[in-house]
Amino acid sequence: MQGTVKFIQGNEVCVEAALYAGLEFFAGYPITPSTEIAEAMSARLPQIGGRFLQMEDEIASICAIIGASLTGRKVMTATSGPGFSLMQEALGYAVMTEIPCVIVDVQRGGPSTGLPTHVGQGDFNQARYGTHGDHAIVALTASNHQDMFAITVEAFNIAEIFRTPVILLFDEVTGHMREKVVIPEKDEIALVDRLRTSVESGVDYHPYLPREDGRLPMSDFGGVHRYNVTGLYHDMWGFPSDDPKIVYGLIRHLMDKIQNYAGKMTFFRQDYIEDAHTVLVSYGAAARSARHLVENRRKRGERLGLLELQTLWPFPGDVVRKVCKNADYIVVVELNTGQVIREVKLAVDRPERVYLANRIDGQLISPTDIQNILRLLHGKGV
Repeated sequence: MQGTVKFIQGNEVCVEAALYAGLEFFAGYPITPSTEIAEAMSARLPQIGGRFLQMEDEIASICAIIGASLTGRKVMTATSGPGFSLMQEALGYAVMTEIPCVIVDVQRGGPSTGLPTHVGQGDFNQARYGTHGDHAIVALTASNHQDMFAITVEAFNIAEIFRTPVILLFDEVTGHMREKVVIPEKDEIALVDRLRTSVESGVDYHPYLPREDGRLPMSDFGGVHRYNVTGLYHDMWGFPSDDPKIVYGLIRHLMDKIQNYAGKMTFFRQDYIEDAHTVLVSYGAAARSARHLVENRRKRGERLGLLELQTLWPFPGDVVRKVCKNADYIVVVELNTGQVIREVKLAVDRPERVYLANRIDGQLISPTDIQNILRLLHGKGV
């Protein structure tokens, strides 16, 4: 890969990737451990003609990017657990109104203000179920800087293709650690631009009528078309409706446009799976420790494998089932009391073979922590 080599924080990688993807507007409010994203954006965006706004709180931040996206801009905000909680109502609004945007949640220990400067992975379920009502959502993550760059670019592409908010669910360790990243050359990674309507001014425009391929062309709000935007159930023109057929059709559309194309947004890494008796399933910072353990123990003849999830929602159950089908043990490595493990148990054929290796004290789980769990499993012969 050709490009510029940098040695920077993960939060700065997220900034570089967002700019690469074409970000034009950022609104945010400082909160540990995501503040470096806002700090870097305040310097970088104006240099390329973009706009940075520090808002009065997280509610205003997500509402600002929703408005900017409606005018045709690629947008992003960044926060952590408490701020992410405040964003949930507006996140649901973006789902209902089909507004492309990217929300970064750099996770820390919770609930409440919790452990602001320590790592956690407790927002997995919040990303999926935080906003009320039936809806689908996309949440992506990464464990290293190069993957963080690529997955951030993918977040913007997915947001534009499917007219949907996309969550980047990073964590304090990946956000604050420093390592090498190669910033690709321009056009090395394909970018998806906003699909604008070809309907001319004065012609009836249907802002919520999908094309045959499922995509919804947009018209920049305040441009040549006048149309309605509402969080209520609405018809193809955007006007509120409680007609059961329209309500049913809209909710099915909002769900199906994500679930039916889940394969196009499923990203993962698998290593040493072919002969693995024990498969570790992990994501984010915890996956770094899992990978270290797998590579170290395989040198000693232990048949361990690793499935690192980069797509968290829609949960890649088919991938988990296929990768883990021949494993005697499946160990989910995460930094919470057990959130991803529930989805893994639902996905695999033998949920009784799924076990948890975790920490919930604000410390990154170590390879030794994981190895101790494996010794207990093997020693008991379960």
